[in-house]
Amino acid sequence: MVRLTKIFDPEEYRDMSEEKKNRHIVKSVLPGSIAEEMEITPGDELISINEKPIEDIFDYQFLIEDTFITVVVKKPDGEEWELEIDKDEDEDLGIEFENGLMDDYRSCHNNCIFCFIDQMPKGMRDTLYFKDDDSRLSFLQGNYVTLTNMSDHDIERIIHYHLDPINVSFQTTNPELRCKMLHNRFAGEALKKVDRLAEAGIRMNGQIVLCKGINDGAELDRSIRDLTKYIPYLESVSVVPVGLSKYRDGLYPLEPFTKEDAVETLKLIHSWQEKIYAEHHTHFIHAGDEFYILAEEPIPSADNYDGYIQYENGVGMIRSFMDEFDEGLASLTPDPDFRREISVAGGMLMNREKVVMIERLRELYPGLTVHNYPIRNDFFGPMITVSGLITGQDIVAQLKGKPLGEVLYLPQNVLRANTEVLLDDMTLTDISHALQVQVDIIKSDGNDFIRALLGQER
Repeated sequence: MVRLTKIFDPEEYRDMSEEKKNRHIVKSVLPGSIAEEMEITPGDELISINEKPIEDIFDYQFLIEDTFITVVVKKPDGEEWELEIDKDEDEDLGIEFENGLMDDYRSCHNNCIFCFIDQMPKGMRDTLYFKDDDSRLSFLQGNYVTLTNMSDHDIERIIHYHLDPINVSFQTTNPELRCKMLHNRFAGEALKKVDRLAEAGIRMNGQIVLCKGINDGAELDRSIRDLTKYIPYLESVSVVPVGLSKYRDGLYPLEPFTKEDAVETLKLIHSWQEKIYAEHHTHFIHAGDEFYILAEEPIPSADNYDGYIQYENGVGMIRSFMDEFDEGLASLTPDPDFRREISVAGGMLMNREKVVMIERLRELYPGLTVHNYPIRNDFFGPMITVSGLITGQDIVAQLKGKPLGEVLYLPQNVLRANTEVLLDDMTLTDISHALQVQVDIIKSDGNDFIRALLGQER
């Protein structure tokens, strides 16, 4: 039930000069939603809920959970409406705001020695150069934050609303070393905020960007030991190798990991996994997929990844893909008469496993011809091997004149979210025209990989 009261008439009050720091302007309203029933429309401004001003998306999502709320909105002509709403618990109002955070995005105050944004060439779209360190994006999008950008007020709000999990970019638990790595004299002190979050029962996940000769070896051993004290509230920690592009002139000198380095790092992580699992029944500390490829070691089984908590951070993606492929392959019926010629392209990282999967599929369908092209990252440099950083120009340059068959398939993560645009602003249509072949996308799913290669409905 909705009851409307007009509480402000612009004809009576003309002083509209004071601007709010954050104006929460409605971008769109979901059809059939409470907001549509309330006659809220794009351009309206949300003023308060239950007489409380809205700081950002945290306040909004927390306050609309009640079954009875009072909402004040301002119409474009200045008229204010007070709406009393009875609704189901946790039922959303159906409003999308112009600013998803309902506040300014917080940029990073650090100058990390491993920051990838500092390693990007000039001339790319502006959004690629924005360094965020916003705790709210940790909850909304899974971003990792250093905690250096969080005030006591921010911590108190997280505890008050019991928002979790929050993803923390640790790098090291050595306060002095953390200050050096983040180039921020407050970076070591910021680690104390983890104590407050754990004491309040806030779930966390951690990340360590490993830099050779800096926070690896004995320092990594120390960090893992220190972080285990936060179990179970700290649910997992991933260890991923630093990404090094060719654009590092004037930056802190960092070296790439060798096969031997990767082997030693995995040995340390596996020894800690055994200790922690025996005591807590969780593996807790996880190595990024890149370490296994670099060490030329097998990808661990699914059980090792504790439900793929760190999947979006490149931990277990290959294993998940392989298991999905195995499941799909087991359901197929061999067809010696099947004929099809296609091509697939992607990053160098997963090529070892991709080759094996293609050959296994061809055992059932010998008439299937797959041209597999691992794309060398000439744009950022050969040490960047993930598909998510492949550019359209590298794809076109390396596949020009090559046999492609009837369709060229690319992995979904080469694209910006919800678009057909790659990192360098080339589109799938641009690639299709340049190579004169149909271009399609394979989802990050082993079953979809099979269906795409066989031309089945997806």
